[in-house]
Amino acid sequence: MPSVMRCACGVDVHSHVVPENFPAYIGRSMPADWPSMAPAQPCHRSVMIAGKNYRTVVDKCWDVARRLEDLPGMGLGLQVMSPMPELLSYWMAPADAQQLLRFLNDQIAAMVADSAGRLAGLGAVPLQDMDLALRELEYVVKTLGFPGVEVGSNINGVPIGAPAFDPFFEACEALGAAVFVHAIRPAGMERLVGPAPLQQVLGYPGDVGLAAASVITTNLLVCRPALRIAFSHGGGTLASLLPRLQQGWGVFPALREAVLQAPAEQARRLFYDTLVFDEPMLRHLVDRFGDTQLMVGTDYPFNFHDHTPVQRIEAAGFDDAVTARLVQHNAERFLGRQKVTTP
Repeated sequence: MPSVMRCACGVDVHSHVVPENFPAYIGRSMPADWPSMAPAQPCHRSVMIAGKNYRTVVDKCWDVARRLEDLPGMGLGLQVMSPMPELLSYWMAPADAQQLLRFLNDQIAAMVADSAGRLAGLGAVPLQDMDLALRELEYVVKTLGFPGVEVGSNINGVPIGAPAFDPFFEACEALGAAVFVHAIRPAGMERLVGPAPLQQVLGYPGDVGLAAASVITTNLLVCRPALRIAFSHGGGTLASLLPRLQQGWGVFPALREAVLQAPAEQARRLFYDTLVFDEPMLRHLVDRFGDTQLMVGTDYPFNFHDHTPVQRIEAAGFDDAVTARLVQHNAERFLGRQKVTTP
C-alpha cells in the first residue's frame, strides 16, 4: 500500500478569479454584455451580464488572504488562477474584450504579488482577433511574468484545434507559454433536459473532449512539439472518444492520411487536470493518458469544486512516485518550473 503523503505541496492548475469590481467602460457605447458587480449576501457578490445575474460568487474569488487560508486543508502549496471562463469575452468586439482582459490580467498579477509565492496566474487574450491576442500574450508572459494563458474550448463555435489558431500556438511555443483549455459555451446545450447547472455538469466535459480531439486530428503537437497544452475536467469525454478515434484511424484511409500520428500517442502528449470527482476514473485516466500527464485541478472557489483534490489522488491507490507526479511534479513541468525528466 502506498504511504500517505500528508504534505501541503500540491499544485492546483485550475482555479478561477472574479474581480471585486469591474472597470467602467471607456469607449463610446458600452456593450450590452459588459460585466458589473451587484451586492449579494454577506461575503458574496453577483456577476451581472446583460442585466442578468450570471453567477453569485464568494469573496475568495478576489480576496487573497481568504484564498490562502484554504490551501493547506486542500493539500496545496501553489494555486494557479485564471479568469472565470465567461469573462474570456470572445463574443465582444475585439477592442472591448482586450480592454476587459487587460484589466483582468492586471488584477490577477496584483493577487499573485500579494500571495508570497503561493499563487500564480494564467492570463487571457482576445482570441477573436489574432493580432490583439498575440500582443496580449506577450504582455501576459513578458511583462506580467505569467507561465501561460487560459483559453476556451471553442472561440465563438470554432474548436481550439482549428488551423486558424496556429499563429497563437506558434507564439505560445516560442514564448514557452503553457496553455490551459477550459470549457466555454458548450455545444449541444439544446440536448440537455433539466436546470441550468447541467451546462457545467454535462455540457462542459463534452466540449472539452471535442476540443482535445480537435487538437489531435489537426496534429497540433506533431507540428508544435514543444507546446504545453492542458485540458480541464480530466479532458472531458476524450478518454471515452479515444478508442473509437484510434480504431477509426486504423480503418479509414482518410483519417490515416489526415492524422499524422496515432491518436493514442498524441493523447499521451497532452496534459489534463484531475477534476473528475472519482478515484476509479482517475485510475482510468492515468492508464489512458499516462501518469506524467495529469495534474491537480479543483475549480476553486466555485461551489462545484473539489474540496479534497490531493486526498482524492492519495486514495486512488497509486504508488508514492506516481502520486508525487500527479500532486506536484507534472504541474511544475506544465508550468515550466521543472525540466522534463523521465519518471
